Amino acid sequence: MTSYWTGERVRLRGIEPEDWRAFEGFAVDEERSGDLLQPPRSAERFRVWAKEQAVAEFGDDCFTLAVEAVDTGQNVGAVGSHHADPRAGRFEYGITMGAGHRRKGYAAEAVVMLLRFMFAERRYHKCEARIFAHNEASLALHRRLGFVEEGRLRDHVFLAGRHHDLVVMGILADEFAELHPMGERG
Repeated sequence: MTSYWTGERVRLRGIEPEDWRAFEGFAVDEERSGDLLQPPRSAERFRVWAKEQAVAEFGDDCFTLAVEAVDTGQNVGAVGSHHADPRAGRFEYGITMGAGHRRKGYAAEAVVMLLRFMFAERRYHKCEARIFAHNEASLALHRRLGFVEEGRLRDHVFLAGRHHDLVVMGILADEFAELHPMGERG
């Protein structure tokens, strides 16, 4: 049996200190795509962040993992869970893919692996994702994975000089299990 964390296209793994350059590139890609605008960060800030992530505890079911392409060993993105509420059985997750690695099936496979872990192993009941309304590719990915639009927060985020809607999507554990049986990958 291969690792639980290895699929056909990607392997999810802990962040290593040398991943800082990839994450610096992901930040630039997010800015260019209109998904994130922050003041420029130094290379040292990315190095320190990656070193901290490499030794971070995965407490409270909140963590970030590198998404590595199986065929090249290259870090192509990141996926992680956050705002986990075990009492309510709910968590949020996020994913980012480097611009040159989108639309190759990496994101879908990474999300399925993460959700399978959180639903089957950690026993959560619901996953939520918050997506900018202008990010059609991400909205389409989530619909393909079985997420349902639960609401739209109008003019909720201020980014690049104007307000944007934020779409809240969700999937329940039983909906996920029906669409993504344990034996299947991505």
